[in-house]
Amino acid sequence: MAIPYSRAYLVIGSLYLLIGIVFGMYMGGTSNYTLAPVHAHINLLGFTLMAIFGLVYRQIPDMGRTLTGKLHFWLFQIGALLLLIVLYLIVSETVSPATFGPVIMLSELIVLASLIAFAINLFRHA
Repeated sequence: MAIPYSRAYLVIGSLYLLIGIVFGMYMGGTSNYTLAPVHAHINLLGFTLMAIFGLVYRQIPDMGRTLTGKLHFWLFQIGALLLLIVLYLIVSETVSPATFGPVIMLSELIVLASLIAFAINLFRHA
């Protein structure tokens, strides 16, 4: 059975929204805004883009039935999660940017590849 990508994007996006809200509450409560870049990326990559993708896939269901749609989904999930984790580790000074900078670049390239897949899929089916 095929994964209903619209629902998956919306459900996963809502989880990122909750995480982003908790980050924001933590920063506001402690007046420590060190993690602001992570908070912004969680909300933009994790919630906003996933909500947009979910609504687009709901409106144009044929997009979810293609190899390009599957590639878009899985590349975005892997790339965004990797990017957010490594960004958190770097911003919180848990790891060295010099050591994990290449991992950030790799995750950004994975996200970019997923966005290219989305654009191709959209151009073909919209």
